[in-house]
Amino acid sequence: MMMKYVILVPDGMADYPNPALADKTPLESAYTPNMDLIAKEGTLGQVSTIPKGMTPASDVANMSILGYDPAKYYSGRGPLEAANLGVELKDDDVAFRCNLITASEDQMVDYSAGHISNKETEVLIDFLNRKFRSEDYKFYAGVSYRNLFVIKNKGRDLEKVKCIPPHDILNQKISKNLPRGKNEEVLIELMNKSQELLTQHEINKVRLDLRENPANMIWLWGQGKKPSMPTYFERFHKTGAVISAVDLIKGLGRILGLDVINVPGATAYYDTDYQAKADYAVRALHNKDFVYVHVEAPDEAGHNGDLREKVTAIERFDKHIVGTFLKHFQQSKEKFRLLVLPDHATPLSLRTHVSDSVCFGLMGEGITHNGFSEMSEQKAKESLVKFSTGEELIEYFFREGSN
Repeated sequence: MMMKYVILVPDGMADYPNPALADKTPLESAYTPNMDLIAKEGTLGQVSTIPKGMTPASDVANMSILGYDPAKYYSGRGPLEAANLGVELKDDDVAFRCNLITASEDQMVDYSAGHISNKETEVLIDFLNRKFRSEDYKFYAGVSYRNLFVIKNKGRDLEKVKCIPPHDILNQKISKNLPRGKNEEVLIELMNKSQELLTQHEINKVRLDLRENPANMIWLWGQGKKPSMPTYFERFHKTGAVISAVDLIKGLGRILGLDVINVPGATAYYDTDYQAKADYAVRALHNKDFVYVHVEAPDEAGHNGDLREKVTAIERFDKHIVGTFLKHFQQSKEKFRLLVLPDHATPLSLRTHVSDSVCFGLMGEGITHNGFSEMSEQKAKESLVKFSTGEELIEYFFREGSN
């Protein structure tokens, strides 16, 4: 019987001890019997998913978890999202993540414009394309506030301009965090002009009347050129599928030649349909060797500084995602390996990503128990099982006879 491999990623789950939780982390405080079972029957350890000197972003971390060295292959978030949207980049194109944000009196109020709806986003992106009207660039609607902007480079080295993620500068001055570097003015002019245009759009007037955050500015960041990477089958000789509601994860999957499965009800927010994602993933294993399931909700709660929602997201992940797979393998009697780990930490106290090592739990065929009874950040620090890169962990994960 062929071995089945599963990687489950609760984005940003890792955190720091919190005074409101009696100095426990959200993971330690949450009710997680299924992740604890993995620790009781398998191996608990730590892994560093962010190479030294690189930004602790989800694209870098997930590339690492999938087994690719970001220092070698990473070219930016924008190109990954372009791949998922079916946007074919030319060699001289630079793709940017384009957030719809809420700005007020030179302050970054909301990196997501109140998690604006897809329908509103499509209208605003179409509006921007009509207003700017240029052969050199184009906006593409993604999911909610997460959109794409592609511009012809024309030798301007725009991929090298320093751009700050908007979720890193909440309540800070916009003017102090605009793009910096050679030809920065190209991007700054676009961003400032967008604010003039979007502020007057009827959608934003309605949102203000409803006391919702308006999408009154674009924020450009995460740029890069078209990447070149070996497929997952070339790299690991495994067929596989990816399930996520986030364009960058799905785009990475497409670039790696993995099937990208779109799940109804997957929203990349608190209200995502956890059970549907798990059910679709289990079905994918019928004809795939490997499945990768990514859930964004814990990370969103971390960015929002929302303690209750982070604990809830972790508990739902444990019950519906991890629990569904454990039940499936118990019933199917298939040989399997199941790996659970956050891609990075998003501490509530900081509301942004950090480069700390994260805990992982691994169980299944050939995996021995190393003495722990719960999955948590603190217990993982006590473990002697540590990997310095995600690439090392995944090579171990796929290695036959690991112990």
